[in-house]
Amino acid sequence: MDKQELQDPALTNLIISREDQVTPKVLNAMAQTDDARLREIMASLVRHIHAFIRETRPTEKEFETGLQWITRLGQSTNESHNETVLAADVLGISTLIDLINNDGMQGETMSALLGPFYRGESPVCKLGETIARSVTRGAEFFIKGRVTGLDGKPVEGATLDIWQASPDGLYENQDPDQDDFNLRGVQLTGADGCYEFHSVRPKGYPVPTFGPAGELLKAQNRIPMRPAHVHFIVSAPGHKTLITQIFTDDEQSMAMDVVFGAKRQICGELVEHTKPHADYPKAQVPFYTCEYDFVLKPGTPTFPVPPITGKTKAAHNG
Repeated sequence: MDKQELQDPALTNLIISREDQVTPKVLNAMAQTDDARLREIMASLVRHIHAFIRETRPTEKEFETGLQWITRLGQSTNESHNETVLAADVLGISTLIDLINNDGMQGETMSALLGPFYRGESPVCKLGETIARSVTRGAEFFIKGRVTGLDGKPVEGATLDIWQASPDGLYENQDPDQDDFNLRGVQLTGADGCYEFHSVRPKGYPVPTFGPAGELLKAQNRIPMRPAHVHFIVSAPGHKTLITQIFTDDEQSMAMDVVFGAKRQICGELVEHTKPHADYPKAQVPFYTCEYDFVLKPGTPTFPVPPITGKTKAAHNG
């Protein structure tokens, strides 16, 4: 069908005089879009937004406040903080997008949202090295495992991009007292598909609440907490990139995740050691360990655009 045929001449020439004429007029105006997928998405967006407006019937003041809130998302976003991603997270949008695109039904490791704190370009760590680049208080934490395919065979040359918050609840880009790229690192698997690194035990933390997303959480009487977790991006040639989080917290904390990202399938077993252990001769008790294997499915590797690129000069955690 010629794109001109998608338009209704009667609507094209219509001058709006009633509420019920707005939506069909707007849809008709967009019908000539060259990109078929853009046309589909925008038509659905307009239908749903217009339906939302007709259902809730906002006042002009409420409409103005809503526009100001959206504007401030962009104004609050900079190289070290991404308020737009945070808003999508706390509204459940990021998790819904994740589950639509990654259902875990083929036996691969479940994915999780990227979050607003991924920087990229982290330093490479050798097997067993620490990702703590500055003095970071907290119990020692050792995590190891393998990267395999759906067939159970190890994936050699897989890249694990790792990041986590400090026990104080701050990622290093938020905290001027942490060295650059503290608790961030990249590791490559060998022929056996194994990875292993040393860190500090992750703890739950509040998401930043100083911006419009935080104001919304407060107005909704929501607790802004995330359960303890470590982020991973696991990629390898010939495999779909896995963006996930390994959770090391209790059931209640996971159920109350403010961004709805915690999933039972990616809950790691955190083991506390109160006595010296032969496999960790230099560890100071008490320390914690976790073993977790990642399973990748076939596909073409893709990589997310980092929501942030730099480190802030002052902590912002509200």
